[in-house]
Amino acid sequence: MESFGEGDATGLQAYADELRATFMRIQDEGAELHAKARAIQVSEKSRDGLVSVTVGSRGELVRLDIDPRVYRHPDARALADSITETVHRAAAKAQEQIMEVFEPLIPADQMKTHLDGDLGSLMTQIADQMEGKR
Repeated sequence: MESFGEGDATGLQAYADELRATFMRIQDEGAELHAKARAIQVSEKSRDGLVSVTVGSRGELVRLDIDPRVYRHPDARALADSITETVHRAAAKAQEQIMEVFEPLIPADQMKTHLDGDLGSLMTQIADQMEGKR
């Protein structure tokens, strides 16, 4: 069985205290922050101004407006690419706003990793924090 020195135990106790405080803050503020995050909507225009999109907090498309001027030079591929690129930019901005909402409770790098669905990196970040590497 591995033994821990006094410094290790002190560090672990400090980390446990930090986790406890964070948990208490999440209990107190979590519902409000969650509601605030769910209400986020981001609108973005395409570079040529012919496409306008609004996405929700998860990057889902909520609204799409296409200027009738697109019919002057019909190009389905260019229109599709414009829509896709505009939705991606709006979704990235929504993700940034989500990270800002939760930043008081969750470090931005951990939140980004979580939003990206990268569980392995998230666990590594948490383990590093527990070991005092961050």
